[in-house]
Amino acid sequence: MCRNIKTLFNFEPPVTDAEIRAAAVQFVRKVSGFNKPSKANEAAFLAAVDEITAVSRNLLAALETNAPPKNRAEDAARARARATQRFPR
Repeated sequence: MCRNIKTLFNFEPPVTDAEIRAAAVQFVRKVSGFNKPSKANEAAFLAAVDEITAVSRNLLAALETNAPPKNRAEDAARARARATQRFPR
């Protein structure tokens, strides 16, 4: 899985539409191999992003869990600590 796509389920505060769309853009970029599509492929690229966004939103709304929501700030801090350990400066 692409390292730039973040887990969106079971966080407090809940995921926003912008975060869902950003994950969809990353997914379509990875699948298509385009960071920015040409004008000829732009319509297909954006249509795919819109479809993936809608499907992802539906999936997140349908998922259920008994686990308590994770804290975004704590999760980000753990990720930064892992990155610092993996890639010391």
